[in-house]
Amino acid sequence: MAEAFARAHGSDVLEAQSAGLAPALAIAPLTHAVMLERDIDLGDFYPKELGSIIGRLGGVADSVDLIVNMSGYELQLKNPVTVEEWDVPDPIGEPEAVFREVRDEIERRVLGLIETLRSRKAVGSETASAARVDSRRRPTRQ
Repeated sequence: MAEAFARAHGSDVLEAQSAGLAPALAIAPLTHAVMLERDIDLGDFYPKELGSIIGRLGGVADSVDLIVNMSGYELQLKNPVTVEEWDVPDPIGEPEAVFREVRDEIERRVLGLIETLRSRKAVGSETASAARVDSRRRPTRQ
């Protein structure tokens, strides 16, 4: 959900990529349904394993600005990267109403992050360009 919202609302200031500690084989049907309510089709999205992204940080951590961690677990990173912790529940196995609540919480947080990045960009400082978050399935840095 976060990657989709980031791509839909903030492609001018970030590029997002998402992964999980134990991704499923497919995106849950209720996730698809509640995102379609926001006119976001998850058709080409798929769950990725966090190790595939973190593993790539080994030699290219300079290209990662920020990691948003919603796992509830501390990430073990080899290189210093800013990690923002979001306490968002996993809706898997919950009723549709919970999926909507989680969707709305994630959207609120993503929009807040986008606003922060846009305000940095508006200042025109060098840190504005360094405040990019990658969504083209490759890491960025901060």
